[in-house]
Amino acid sequence: MKRVEVQAIRTLFDDRFKIVEAVVSYERPDAGMSGPVRRLSFERGDSAAALVFDPHRRTVLLTRQFRFPTLEKGPGWILELVAGTIEDGESPEDCIRREILEEIGYEGLSLERISTFYASPGGSSERVHLFHARVDALSKVAAGGGDTSEQEDIEVVEIPIEHVPALLASGDVVDAKTMIGLQWLVQTAAREGD
Repeated sequence: MKRVEVQAIRTLFDDRFKIVEAVVSYERPDAGMSGPVRRLSFERGDSAAALVFDPHRRTVLLTRQFRFPTLEKGPGWILELVAGTIEDGESPEDCIRREILEEIGYEGLSLERISTFYASPGGSSERVHLFHARVDALSKVAAGGGDTSEQEDIEVVEIPIEHVPALLASGDVVDAKTMIGLQWLVQTAAREGD
């Protein structure tokens, strides 16, 4: 592991999210140390997401919701995996079970970890813990649609597994975690001859 020296850290903004400024020096590829450089980090905590799949109906359950940061350059309303921010003291597994229930009204029958990755490591500390969740008709226990206290308005979108490759090719999926999860599903289905 290369050396990193942190000279200073300060919080520039602290609301629902936080922006931290740091002055650091780091070991360069030639083994010399860089001079002091200023770096910013968008701190929003880690999140959990799930590719929710019903093997009996052979469908993927996605959400469509309004995302203000996408409005200027894109659709505003985007198709996504079920996801949410991990709360203090909560495991990624507990978080995604809570989010599946809140957003689409299901209790997950099983969870399988797919991957953990940084959402945008050049500017954000957030890691996404990505899961595969299996559900069935009997695990539908609530209406879903999001948490009204958080002003969520979530539409549940059900996609047959055979339509997933065309959906990915269409360019209609613009969220990275959703692309990763859907591509994982397509590759897994191909390996299993599904």
